[in-house]
Amino acid sequence: MAHPPPPIRGRALRLPESLHRAAVAGHGAQSGIHPIDHALRLRSLWLAYLLAMLFHVDLGLMPLFHGLSPEIAAQVPPARLGLLFWAMLVYFLIPLGALLRIVWAASQPTRPGHWLRWRRTHFWISVVYTLTNIPHLVADILVPDSRADQVALMAVLLLIGVLINREAWAWWREARP
Repeated sequence: MAHPPPPIRGRALRLPESLHRAAVAGHGAQSGIHPIDHALRLRSLWLAYLLAMLFHVDLGLMPLFHGLSPEIAAQVPPARLGLLFWAMLVYFLIPLGALLRIVWAASQPTRPGHWLRWRRTHFWISVVYTLTNIPHLVADILVPDSRADQVALMAVLLLIGVLINREAWAWWREARP
C-alpha cells in the first residue's frame, strides 16, 4: 500500500479547489491525479520559441559566412530600417518579458489569483504571436528564392506557438475562482 508523500515544510502549495478535493479524497497518486505545472511548461516553451526565433535569424544569415548574399527579392527602404530594427527588438523582448513574468508568477504558488490578470494577458499575447507566425510562414513559402530550412523553422515556431497557446489557456483557467 502506497503512503501519501510527507508534508512540504514551509508554505503549503495551494492546488485549485477541484484538484485539491480529488487529491485529498484519493491521496493524489492513488487517485491518478497529478497536477500539471503549466508555468514550468510555459517557461520551457517560451525558451524554445526564443531559440527558434534566433535560429531563424541566424540561419537566414548563414550565406554571409560562405561569401553569398542572404538577400531575398523584397527590400525595405534604407530610411525605414531603423524602425524595422526597433520593431524586431520589441518583438524579441516581449516573449522574454513574458518568460520573466511567468517565473515571477510561478514563484508565488499560494497566490494564483493575484496573477490572474497577467495569466489572461499572457494568453492573448501568445495568441498574437502565433497569429503573426502564420503570415510569416506563408511569406516564407511564397518567396521565390525561399529556403526549406527557413520554412521548416517557421513551421516549428508556429507549432511551438500553438503549444504555448494551449498551456497558456490551461494556466489561465487553473487560477480562475
